[in-house]
Order: sequence, then structure tokens, then C-alpha cells
Amino acid sequence: MSGYDLIVVGLGAMGAATLLQATRRGAKVLGIDLHHPPHDQGSSHGETRITRRAIGEGLDYMPLALRAHDIWPELQAETGETLMRTTGALLISRPGMGVAHHGKPNFLETTIEAARAFDIEHESLAPADVRGRWPAMRLRDDEAAYFEPGAGILYPERCIAAQLRLAAASGAEVRTGERVRQIASAKGSVIVVTDQGTYEAARAIVCTGGWTGRLLGGVWAERLSLYRQVMHWFQPSDPAAFALERFPVFIWMYGDREGDWFYGIPVDADLGGVKIAGEQFSAIAHDPDAWDRHASREEALACHVRHVEGRLTGVPPAWLRSAACAYTLAPESRFIVAEDPRRDGVIVVSACSGHGFKHSPAVGEAAAAWALTGERPPVLAPFDLQPA
Repeated sequence: MSGYDLIVVGLGAMGAATLLQATRRGAKVLGIDLHHPPHDQGSSHGETRITRRAIGEGLDYMPLALRAHDIWPELQAETGETLMRTTGALLISRPGMGVAHHGKPNFLETTIEAARAFDIEHESLAPADVRGRWPAMRLRDDEAAYFEPGAGILYPERCIAAQLRLAAASGAEVRTGERVRQIASAKGSVIVVTDQGTYEAARAIVCTGGWTGRLLGGVWAERLSLYRQVMHWFQPSDPAAFALERFPVFIWMYGDREGDWFYGIPVDADLGGVKIAGEQFSAIAHDPDAWDRHASREEALACHVRHVEGRLTGVPPAWLRSAACAYTLAPESRFIVAEDPRRDGVIVVSACSGHGFKHSPAVGEAAAAWALTGERPPVLAPFDLQPA
């Protein structure tokens, strides 16, 4: 049992970022993961993620979004890898629509408010404007759109792998394929017991997503829910028309029922296909080790019928592939970054409720600072545990 300044448990989006940021502060850090990240067993995979600066989930997220958009280009320049690409992002909705996206109604209006408040370049577009620029988008006349030219995509597997490599090169110890059995506080330290050994640190940060409730129990088992999500890729009739250089990522909120929205990511020549996905919050994945990680052609075709038909032309139901991931959802789809009420010295960075990847380097930076200095950064203050 060797003493560390910090142990990071879980090395997905948040864990990889935290490990790197803590190591760069000169700390002696150990990172542990059940699998071999980047992997397809949790939330941080699926080839691409949307990133944007103006955040419709609320102004509390804006400092994280802006800081993350500083860090991602720095990591890209340092590694020489393509971790992020600018495509522009289009948000479509009916103004004043009551259905919530990521727990927040009036998502379009809040996004515009955030862009104005933080001086983020954007345009408000009428349906005719959108149809003129991107003829494949068949907006209704009562819909409106927001366009953010500086938004784009992240490559999650590449981002995680790059940060883990940088952390290891800076001195972090990384142990993968190792299951954490218990985390406990004792005599001013944190003890982490795995199926391969026992480790001691001054502090620990838990970034285990869907495994958090099982690992820590208590309020985490009560508050966090795991939901299976699916993503699908379709072959467009004219791939060049949907290339990253010509077509934006988009989020389209079109109805009043839960789930009446979908997002899309255009064709990356290295990956192929237009990525289409929605979200569902009815089928709970109770076991983080045993939920259905297979996504079928039938699910893809049902997604196409519900979301794509009549809205996005040039993307027929020519199915290429599908993938499944999981969201760890907190009440009101918020983030939770908080001290464990039952374990001194343990900070929990979960859940991210399906919209955390773009923020992850900033969350990791702030969480690492909190653990190593004992002072909670103001950017994390809105994400404490709420009263039951």
C-alpha cells in the first residue's frame, strides 16, 4: 500500500481529465479503471460528441464551457492529434416550447441568452434562412433556429486516450482492468481496495458514472439512475452534401412529448455516415455491468421513422451501424460534483446527465484543484448535492 496525494477512480471523460490536471499540479496520482479506457462500456464513446459554448442547460455551466474551449485546443496542439473540429452548431425549436431538453425548458431561448451574456458569436435564423443554407433541413414555419459558428465536435475516444497518455508521461500511475471493491476514510486518509490491491491517498475523486451507486451506496444509489441510449449511423444519398466542412452539427427539438428531439452529426470522411440519435429515460439499466450494449438495426429504423422522416432529406434509412452507451442521470439532469457525505476526503464527479463530455477538461481541472488545495473552486459551487 503506497501513499498518494490523490487516487482517481474511473478514467472516462471526467476521470482522464482529472488525472491529467492533478498530475500537472505536481501531485503523486494513481488512476484506476475497471476496463481499459477508452472503452465502450460506459458513457464516453460513440466516435463523436457535440461541443458548444452557449449552454441551454443554464448559465451555471457557462464558465465550464468557456474554460473547456480553452483547454481542448491546447491539448490538440500539444498532442498533434485531431481532438476537436469546428463545424458550427444549429439548434432548432419552436419558441416557447414547453418540453424540456436536458431537464431545461426554453432551451433555445436560454442558449440565445447565454450567447448574448457571454458575447459568443451567433445568429438567430428564420426557417427560410436555414432552408436556404442547408436545403436538407425541412423546418416548419413556426420553428426558429440558433446558429453558433464556433461550435463543433469532439472525438471522445481520442480525447480520453490523449489525456491518459499525457498524464502517464507526466508521472501518473495508471492501473486498468482493476475493479474497485471499497472506498473508505480512515485517520485522515482514503483507502481504496481493489481486486488486486489496497491503496492509500490523502484524497480520492470518484468518476465512475453508472457504477457510482453500486460502489458508494447511500445518497448516490438513491439519486443516480442509469439509462441506456442508442446512436445510429446512416448513409446519406450525397455524402459530400453532409460533409463536416459543409453541414453543421444540430439539435432539433420538434414536439411537446418527452423524447421529441434528436441530434445529428455530419459525415466525417474517416468514420462514415450521418450520426443520428435521440434520448430515452424510460428504460433503466439497473446493472452497470449487464445492461444491453447491443444496438440493433430495428432500433435504428425506428429512430429514423420517429425523428428523421419529413425533417432531414437526403438521409434515407440506409443503416450502417449502431452503438449503445449509458447516461448516469441526476435529478433535473444536472451535474453533481460534491463531497461524499459518508466518506471524508472523497469527492464524487458524477453524474453528468448526458451532457458532460464537452465540459470535462474544465471539470477535471476544477476537481483536481479542489482535491489538492481543499478549496472548492467557484465554478463547481452550483453542482453540490441538493437537499432530498
